[in-house]
Amino acid sequence: MSASPGRRLWPVLAVAAASLVLGVATTAGLYAAQTSSGPVAGHYPATVTSCDAPSLPGAVVDVTLTDMGPMMGPGMMHPDATDQSRWPRRGMMGMMRVLVAQRSVPAGEVSFRVLNAGWMPHELVVLPLPQGQGPGHRTIGSDGTVDEAGNVGEASRTCGAGAGDEASTEAGIAPGESGWTAITLPPGRYELLCNFAGHYGAGMFSMLDVTRR
Repeated sequence: MSASPGRRLWPVLAVAAASLVLGVATTAGLYAAQTSSGPVAGHYPATVTSCDAPSLPGAVVDVTLTDMGPMMGPGMMHPDATDQSRWPRRGMMGMMRVLVAQRSVPAGEVSFRVLNAGWMPHELVVLPLPQGQGPGHRTIGSDGTVDEAGNVGEASRTCGAGAGDEASTEAGIAPGESGWTAITLPPGRYELLCNFAGHYGAGMFSMLDVTRR
């Protein structure tokens, strides 16, 4: 006697449910590994940098910058400032990310230790968040970047502190390398972002709360 339709369907549903649970667990594990101990080995181009940040003052915030690399397609790997169609857009949100290990730090001297675990150069810019505005809501200009007015500091130099040379072809923190900066921050909410053309629109932003001591 043949099995009833309900009995034939049950094993299929069981397998589908198990696959869903496994997928969620795997994704959660990857995210936890990225936020707690850096990028996952084999998932990004490098997990060991050629330079280490020196001893940094104040509260130290570990930041990891990531992107999907080749999965974004050749048009997204090296954005051309004259071709807006090649920039990542808000529709590609999450293709690039700023992962911050700490949610909040006390006011005063704050150091940012930044690892670029992506496939392309990135930077970290620290901007105060306006009252009532969350991260990711800044207006993106025609050049694919946001207004940096009020910039309180940045890490955009490979194996060095502070801002790199914007005119250089090697601007930003190179893939697989680190950069760092130390800033004195008053209490408030700050957005941490990469402001290379198209990167903010692709999801490269996060938030840090600086609390009163």
